[in-house]
Amino acid sequence: MDTKKRKLAVFLPVWFFWFSGFSAFASEIPAILSMKERAELRDRWLGVRLQRVIPELMRREGFDMWIIVAREYNEDPVFRTLAPATWLAARRRTVLVFFDKGDEVERLAVARYDIGEFFQSAWDPEGEPDQWKRLAQIVGQRDPRRIGINRSSLFALADGITASELEALQNALPEALRDRLAGAEKLSIGWLETRTAEEMEVYSSICRIAHAIIAEGLSDRVIQPGFTTTADVQWWYRERIRELKLVTWFHPSVSIQRADSEDHSGDFSGREDSEAIQRGDLIHVDFGITYLGLNTDTQQHAYVLRAGEEKAPAGLVKALQVGNRLQDILTAQFSEGRSGNEILSRALAQARDEGLEARIYTHPIGYHGHGAGSTIGLWDRQEGVPGRGDYPLYANTAHSIELNAASPIPEWNGKKVRIMLEEDAFFDGTGVRYIDGRQTELLLVR
Repeated sequence: MDTKKRKLAVFLPVWFFWFSGFSAFASEIPAILSMKERAELRDRWLGVRLQRVIPELMRREGFDMWIIVAREYNEDPVFRTLAPATWLAARRRTVLVFFDKGDEVERLAVARYDIGEFFQSAWDPEGEPDQWKRLAQIVGQRDPRRIGINRSSLFALADGITASELEALQNALPEALRDRLAGAEKLSIGWLETRTAEEMEVYSSICRIAHAIIAEGLSDRVIQPGFTTTADVQWWYRERIRELKLVTWFHPSVSIQRADSEDHSGDFSGREDSEAIQRGDLIHVDFGITYLGLNTDTQQHAYVLRAGEEKAPAGLVKALQVGNRLQDILTAQFSEGRSGNEILSRALAQARDEGLEARIYTHPIGYHGHGAGSTIGLWDRQEGVPGRGDYPLYANTAHSIELNAASPIPEWNGKKVRIMLEEDAFFDGTGVRYIDGRQTELLLVR
């Protein structure tokens, strides 16, 4: 950027930085793969998962057959995670069948086509025009004891078979086999929530990309106090994501707490109106990206320095430390087999004992932003979440450690601020680690 443009940038809206090609912090963003490289890596991961994860989960949940039915543009959420990277939708009706033969799990596609190298086509429409009849033949030949289908009243991600497809499946099977159909809720959730070592090796880079973009947006490269609005920053994030050839799974949220504004109530049911960012503001951002089929979800804070300030007020620094303490209290309660509701109850009890004003609303993350697995509170359900909160915690799962803690700020005449934090973490069965660290210092807009 030449000198003239640099001077103008102080006065122009945030979109100018974007269209002028300004790229702050670019050196801090890890390498991002080409589309072809991404597809190759995702398919490599899928091959490993099909060989390793599927047999383990089918045996854990007691299914020797699993049937996933999908129709084009109305796909079962699980189907999308089983298809090759170049399959952006099902083709016509696509039926996947897993059958545990004991020594291996057979994978078939009751579809006109092979599905990449992962599922061999087991249907010739010229020989048998009726797709459902062919599926019934396959099931009958293998005579499974228990057949899993994706039906669940609790988890949307495990409820992928539509009413019409379920009816057609039931009508196609003889009564003896029809009676063996059972909801494969925990099998579906297990598949979606389990993270492999190969995925985790790269997940840290995905989270690092997200952290770098957040830091870039919460800086004086983007924010001109007194002029740039919270909406400007939100849309800057959207544009920056696109520039990097990435996508997001939700619109970023940017909000402000300041000394002379009302306390944050903790009600997250609506978004605040856009307003200009001022010196002395505490900025909060909620941001996520989707890359390589995995998602991030992060909330961090930045302080806008006043003239002459070199650091944030001590009260705000301490408030962040309180938020970090609440994170520690929560993650210390992670134990394999313990339900989300039990983790929530134990963590909130300890927080109260330590005098913290806390809310916890942590969720799984992975293939989906609000992912499959145990729910550990909702912001408006601190007493626990029946059903989804009763699901047990399993090893090798990722979670967005999301919560907030309210603290009075002496420099703001005792006004309370809510430090709203969210960082992605991995539970290996024995402990929790943040996938790319967590915020322990406020970002500063100078």
